[in-house]
Amino acid sequence: MLLALCGLVLSRIPVFMTMGFATALVVAATVASAVTLLPAVLGLAGRRVLRRRDRASAAAVRTESPRVRRWAEHVGRHPVPWLLGALVLMLALAAPALGMRTWPSDASSEPTSNTARRAYDLVADAYGPGANGPLLVAVDLAKTGGPDGLKGLGERLAATPGVASVAPPRIASDRSAAVVVVTPEYGPQDRRVTGLTDRVRADVLPPGAEITGATASYVDLTRVLSERLWPVIGVVVATSFLMLMIVFRSVVAPLKAAAMNLLSIGAAYGALTAVFQWGWGAELLGLPHSVPVSSLILLLLFAVLFGVSMDYEVFLLSRVREEWLRGGDARASVTTGLAATGRVITSAALIMVMVFLGFALDPGLVVKQMGVGLAVAVALDATLVRLVLVPAAMALLGKANWWLPGWLGRILPEIDVHGSEEAAAEPEARTQAAGV
Repeated sequence: MLLALCGLVLSRIPVFMTMGFATALVVAATVASAVTLLPAVLGLAGRRVLRRRDRASAAAVRTESPRVRRWAEHVGRHPVPWLLGALVLMLALAAPALGMRTWPSDASSEPTSNTARRAYDLVADAYGPGANGPLLVAVDLAKTGGPDGLKGLGERLAATPGVASVAPPRIASDRSAAVVVVTPEYGPQDRRVTGLTDRVRADVLPPGAEITGATASYVDLTRVLSERLWPVIGVVVATSFLMLMIVFRSVVAPLKAAAMNLLSIGAAYGALTAVFQWGWGAELLGLPHSVPVSSLILLLLFAVLFGVSMDYEVFLLSRVREEWLRGGDARASVTTGLAATGRVITSAALIMVMVFLGFALDPGLVVKQMGVGLAVAVALDATLVRLVLVPAAMALLGKANWWLPGWLGRILPEIDVHGSEEAAAEPEARTQAAGV
């Protein structure tokens, strides 16, 4: 989680950098209290934290679920159909993301009961849809030949396809600068706004003139966020892969974990596209029509979802690896690990899904989209991914789950996260004996 949140610094956008560092500090403080304060409190409370009728029974602290064990055994006996079926379903859910259009939300995305939306409609009806998102052309008159050149600039702007009107220039009192208001023929969320902005910049504006305003800022912000998303994903995935490789001393398990987590995030992006951009269920969420996916949430959504998914994966893999080190049975270790952690993962996911669904009821579009994306991703991650894809894939891979090249094993640091000396010494010997 910390790695994913700190990855937001690569966006180079101050608001996302601040959110990433602030949230990472909260996570770090939570981790510190979980390994210091919480054990101390539990130690003082002893078995009094249990129900009175369970205090005398050691079984009360067991979390293994017989039902999850039976399910894991069933998936382990038939891994191929379950793996293919779940994979096809996840890819189908993620497919709409290929056509995702991102755009910062504005008043036109709000319900018609919203006062800002009513004001937006009044302006659009009276002055045209472009009046809600005019382009502002700022001109440095010292570089453009003075006020005399503004007439020609206004004529070129008015002749540009997609421009509805050009207001007379407003010249500064010292005649050093001027502002020209350009009203497009279409509203701020129209796809053609981006092309119009690019044409004005490339073909109309002379040196010393720049285009600004909310609409132009939205065009630039959407483009920057789309470009920064991939470096953030690459660095976060690579760093988490390295950390998991050191902890679990395996190459295959971290690769599988990264692929599963990216699959959950892709499904969340696809669900957002289908619900909001395609309008499948937009009215149920209080929206009057389909809207683009807010470009403001993609980076933050990735960081949060990747961190949550990786937490579940580490929790499950840790238990599976303990069983593997103890018995050396690849398939049985997956079954036991899933049976021991399935109830906890499902309970935690259910709590998070309910919280995120509360976000989906928020009147604000950005919060609403964030809630839907997080709820869908966590629900899929705790069901299709952790209960089907992961056990099926690990059952197929068998002992290869813990494959690590000998040369890499010699240079990686030894970290005993399982609390036993055997756990630090046994992986290489077991993988060598397995012949993988």
